Amino acid sequence: MKSNVPSIYSIKKTDKETLLKWYYLLFLGRTLDERAPNYLKQAIGWSYHAPAAGHDGIQLAIGQVFRKNKDHLFPYYRDLQTCVAAGLTAEEVIYNGISKDTDVAGGGRHMSNHFAKPTWNIHNVSSCTGNHTLHATGLGRAVKTYNEKDVVVISSQGESSVSEGYVYEAINGASNEQLPVVFVFQDNGYGISVPKQDQTANRKVAKNFEGFKNLRIIYCNGKDVFDSMNAMTEAVEWAKKEQKPVLVHANCVRIGSHSNSDRHELYRDENELSYVREYDPLAKYKRLLIRYSRATEEELKEIEEKVAAEVKEAHKKALAAPNPTPESVHDFVIPEPYAASKYPDGTHHQDGEPIKLIQALNDTLRAEFRHNPDTFLWGQDIANKDKGGIFNVSKGLQQEFGKNRVFNAPIAEDFIMGTANGMSRYSKKLRVVVEGAEFADYFWPAMEQFVETTHEYWRTKGQYSPNITVRLASGGYIGGGLYHSQTIEGALTTFPGVRVVYPSFADDAAGLLRTSIRSEGMTVFMEPKALYNSPKAATFVPDDFEVPFGKARIRRPGTDLTIITYGNATHLSLEAAEKLASEGVANIEVIDLRSLLPLDKETIFNSIKKTSRALIVHEDKVFGGFGGEVAALIADEAFEWLDAPVKRLGSTFTPVGFNRILEAAILPNTEKVMAAAREVLKY
Repeated sequence: MKSNVPSIYSIKKTDKETLLKWYYLLFLGRTLDERAPNYLKQAIGWSYHAPAAGHDGIQLAIGQVFRKNKDHLFPYYRDLQTCVAAGLTAEEVIYNGISKDTDVAGGGRHMSNHFAKPTWNIHNVSSCTGNHTLHATGLGRAVKTYNEKDVVVISSQGESSVSEGYVYEAINGASNEQLPVVFVFQDNGYGISVPKQDQTANRKVAKNFEGFKNLRIIYCNGKDVFDSMNAMTEAVEWAKKEQKPVLVHANCVRIGSHSNSDRHELYRDENELSYVREYDPLAKYKRLLIRYSRATEEELKEIEEKVAAEVKEAHKKALAAPNPTPESVHDFVIPEPYAASKYPDGTHHQDGEPIKLIQALNDTLRAEFRHNPDTFLWGQDIANKDKGGIFNVSKGLQQEFGKNRVFNAPIAEDFIMGTANGMSRYSKKLRVVVEGAEFADYFWPAMEQFVETTHEYWRTKGQYSPNITVRLASGGYIGGGLYHSQTIEGALTTFPGVRVVYPSFADDAAGLLRTSIRSEGMTVFMEPKALYNSPKAATFVPDDFEVPFGKARIRRPGTDLTIITYGNATHLSLEAAEKLASEGVANIEVIDLRSLLPLDKETIFNSIKKTSRALIVHEDKVFGGFGGEVAALIADEAFEWLDAPVKRLGSTFTPVGFNRILEAAILPNTEKVMAAAREVLKY
């Protein structure tokens, strides 16, 4: 189906200078595209290459409508021609292909063929196919929030990646919020070897979206330069004028294999391969230029020779460019946090009226929203009339700060996380707080976006930092059962590039939340929901209280045994320690970790030097729980001070049951902590 957009560009209407510039860009892109496999053959690099040949028309158009440092572009791994058309040099493309330290996308940290230039707003996109549609929607939200009516966000992908659920979430969100995002589907008929009919019932995947309100769909011939230019120009102008999303479906062909590790002759016959070669967009464009006397053979040959010389010179520079150093792997894992210096040890004098943990969170959120007007909050159920989250932690925030800053999200956890990633790209001044899920147990659909976000800072070599606080209501002791009573820090702490904190008292909840929001980088803020309104977690909280990351708090000093704990288990441990002390059994030190990533090893080791015994107590399962890492660290670095094996106590290796009898049998309690402590003390 042809596009029904105005014909601004054609072989006759377009000026010669533009036509020749396009030929230069197309020939440069194709030359690099065809040269890439040679690097692999010579073992120089470019071990992953997805050829762009056959997508030339639409990719030229995407790159040409994009305005560097104004618009935002999310290319995918086949978008070599797009990035060349957007302005990347041959040098920059080859640096990326052979993974040099000078690669502007990220210094060789990401696989080849993932072209980017963050300084121009050509965003670094990961290998997780199609997931950047969510980032584009989040960035579109920021563009609209800050009233940038002359800015558009462009997201590009293959048609098969549209099968991913988060693509539908992204386009649904852009449609619902009416965001100036142009989604481009480059349809070459295959997802690696999987033909389109195995992906979707519609011959054109864009038809799956025809029922979406506020979404305009434009179909074009992605093999044709002029049809593609007209379609993309119309899409961008309409998105800006109407402040609504556009979907451009470009019909392409894939001339080569999916990538250099794919053998397309195993699933495509010679008739098909002859057909796609016949529809080569570059060859067609060259024929048109000559047929309509818009360029001579000599002029085009001169351009080709210029490109050949340019690529040859770029090749020499790329080979001489430095490789990343082994030591650099530790750079840019996570940004330096906010310097919480007012209370350097994270403690304060208890000289005021105690407030509950839930109130401490609400007060701190209000204070931080007042402190930084570029702070935002969204999630499920967080802002409907007088309701503020499933537990009312955010109660009253929308009333004070408005619907642009505090708003509900769909029941789509991947969308919540992915748009946080995208919106935070708009400016370093933004701070995004999300309820990642209503309960921590429901966070699993967001894990793809969570993992993606943990390596953004490292992957971009520090060029983009996701300044996001992910709040999760965690843990049991509420009779919630499955999806309402688990705690998941054992999984979340396995990822570099994120901080994970887990307070037990109101003051630490306030102090850590303030530090989390003010810091660059992502922090998971786990909230023990059973303690929201518990009197035992209530404390006095100074208005400006802040707690540094990686600093544990000794909640009870002792000499005979160290209990290392956090969250709900802190209170169980304190109760057990007091009971054992009253019975004359032992004087137990209780360390409240507060911060799991980073971890305060110094406080743990200093305590063990004093007590020579360690018991780790947490609510999560023992097997695979975070306590295993703590125990391993102690065994590795503090073994010489131990007089007994390190013991762990947690829940049984089962899900948490709904019936209160089952829950009590599964989760730790004070008596279980006392029994475990006695066992360690007797050794």
